[in-house]
Amino acid sequence: MTSPLETVAQDGTQAHLLDWHAQRTDLAGLASLDRDTAPEDVDVHAVYTYRQARLRQKMAELNVDAVILSDPVNIRYATGTRNMQVFSQRNAPSRYLLLTQDRSILHEFTGCLHLADRFGPAGFNTVDEVRPATTASFVAAGPAIAERERRWAKETAATIAGLVGHRATVGLERLNANTAIALKDQGLNIVDAQYPVEMARAIKSVEEVKCVIASLRATEVAVGKLRNAIRPGMTENALWSVLHQSIIEQDGDYCETRLLNAGPRTNPWFQECSMNVIGENQLIALDTDVVGCFGYYSDFSRTFHSGPGKPSAVQRDLYKTAHEQVQHNIGILRPGLSFREYADRAWNIPDQYYANRYYLSAHGCGMTGEYPYLYHHGDFPDAGYDGVIEPGMTLCVESFIGAETGGEGVKLEQQVLITETGVELLSKFPFEAVLME
Repeated sequence: MTSPLETVAQDGTQAHLLDWHAQRTDLAGLASLDRDTAPEDVDVHAVYTYRQARLRQKMAELNVDAVILSDPVNIRYATGTRNMQVFSQRNAPSRYLLLTQDRSILHEFTGCLHLADRFGPAGFNTVDEVRPATTASFVAAGPAIAERERRWAKETAATIAGLVGHRATVGLERLNANTAIALKDQGLNIVDAQYPVEMARAIKSVEEVKCVIASLRATEVAVGKLRNAIRPGMTENALWSVLHQSIIEQDGDYCETRLLNAGPRTNPWFQECSMNVIGENQLIALDTDVVGCFGYYSDFSRTFHSGPGKPSAVQRDLYKTAHEQVQHNIGILRPGLSFREYADRAWNIPDQYYANRYYLSAHGCGMTGEYPYLYHHGDFPDAGYDGVIEPGMTLCVESFIGAETGGEGVKLEQQVLITETGVELLSKFPFEAVLME
């Protein structure tokens, strides 16, 4: 069977090998971008203590006595600990954290208490005590789930009363509805923990920024390998797997989405990668969405050309339009700018691309996508909310350009840091010169 990289002459013999990317000199060095931060340069203890202090500060400001966190990303933010993150996301509460102003009790998953050997001053000094978790899910408890939830709520309320007193205000995020009701029945004032958690996570310390940069540099290496692997005839899934392998071998965690598409599947956006075969001279768009080194989110988007010919005028126009949007919106960012002012000054999307626009203009980025969301001018009245862009925020500026009438689309995105005086570009993977001509 003939390889998809080969053409066949009229007599059935192999004519030549189509390997356009192997001849490209502009690919050299993409997998060895200079790293601004090596893992050993990060003071992880400073990262952990800063984050926990930030959360406790926001809890105090909002009069929240305690929070119970079951989202594994929030647990990692508050303590630095991780364990079976993806499993925990869909099996809550199987591992959870009770945090007050002066106590941090991690309830670890069944059979994992030996992991507590890593905690304490020599490891995670953000955890005071480790206890076994009570898995209050239907899968674990079956028809007896309601009784288990009530028992869990009674025990948890007693612990909270011993730490902060009766009728405490307790923040919850990802717990079963009946679990929250059972806690309220114990006399607790239940509020949403997302408010203090998201406000805490929004402002990064100097050491956190080092983590972000380390994660970005590793992801850029992975995207460089993916870009170098592009060949017409391979599937989207096969190309996407190149990124995954490189991320894991560099001690990253996982990719949160499956956003890589080729040809007509690039428009509209948000089609997951598939067994679709990449054709010749097609656009290939991707969004990294990598939970990478130190658990920090590396989130930038690029669009490539599969070759072997030159990009068409239409492809170049789409790319340059998306690039213009990203550059304009980065250019207006500054500390002290309100979210509403940003929306008013943001780039106006041409009419033919408006219907298929990306759903927001920019978003916060830390250990995942996070607060704030910055909306397009046209979407602000219905979806937007106000606030202020502050130093220490890391933001991802987005663009998707694809016509409502069809054809290919271009996805571009840059990750930036808001400083005291302006903006620092964090994502450094180059744009495509062949698409900028």
